[in-house]
Amino acid sequence: MLNFIYYPVSFILWCWHWVFGKVFGEASGFAWALSVIFLVFTLRAILFKPFVGQVRSMRRMQEFAPEMQKIKKKYPNDRQRQAQEMQKLQSEHGVNPLGGCLPMLVQIPVFIGLFHVLRSFKPGWGEVYFFDAKGVESFVNAKLFGANLSTFITMPADQLAQFGTERLNVILVSVPLMIVASIATHFTARHSVARQNASALDNPQTAIMNKLTLYIFPLGVLAGGFFFPVAILMYWLSNNAWTLGQQHFVYKRIDAEEEQKKATAVETRQALAPKPGVKPTNPKKPAPGAKPANGVKRQPTAGPGGSGSSATPASGSTAANGSSNTEIPGLTPGRSTSKKPGSKKRR
Repeated sequence: MLNFIYYPVSFILWCWHWVFGKVFGEASGFAWALSVIFLVFTLRAILFKPFVGQVRSMRRMQEFAPEMQKIKKKYPNDRQRQAQEMQKLQSEHGVNPLGGCLPMLVQIPVFIGLFHVLRSFKPGWGEVYFFDAKGVESFVNAKLFGANLSTFITMPADQLAQFGTERLNVILVSVPLMIVASIATHFTARHSVARQNASALDNPQTAIMNKLTLYIFPLGVLAGGFFFPVAILMYWLSNNAWTLGQQHFVYKRIDAEEEQKKATAVETRQALAPKPGVKPTNPKKPAPGAKPANGVKRQPTAGPGGSGSSATPASGSTAANGSSNTEIPGLTPGRSTSKKPGSKKRR
């Protein structure tokens, strides 16, 4: 039913076993252990770009988290309207929530496929997907510190006898892997939670998920180690080790990009800002008839006669011909001041 998962997983495992088998031997436990580890590294390398997209998506969602809270407060009893407004907000910011879950969702079928393939390697079995009978026998006979990679702590005694392995050897190999894998899971989640902002931490749903990833998941790995084969524990440990290193690299890279953007924005503002001690100039001229701003003197305008001077001589000043100028500004010479222009005598 899930052959579309089993065959690719077994093919990648077969390729790495062919490489390390040339170095350590086909039936070597180290060759098979390294094959499982590099199977994880191959799959995670394929998912590296989606992981970067996941981190960027989470960053953008944290940036407009306050706006999402405003939507919830604006439509507290209308869940449908909340969903519509949030989808609109996410589309405006170019955020796809499903894209952030893609790397995690892809790892689930890979884990299931590897678990099924490794459980299919049993004594006396023939071909298993890309492995022929000889390859299956090589995996069954391979031992890592005295334990077969397909054995687990709670395996029935008769099955352990088929592998030629004692339970004590399985415990000595599995328990350290369980503990280290559990610690690695905790620190991976802790590193991710430390990147969340204050608004995300105040969200009750986010707080619940953080507790699950910080404590419940590591305890689940520790408890599940009693039922997981040695190879699955190695898969879990190498997967968390890759995730921890990848998070450190990607977060550091994205932080450097954001710092560079901030520095560029500051430099641009400083370049456009006026220099200290220099009076800013206003290149815009006031519109005709507009009131001048405070502290700005009105420029002289041309009079009716085309003269460049708009100032009227004061009363009592001497004209060019020596006569006294007694004209009142605004009145035509010879017009009486007792009558207003345009007024008519009422009868």
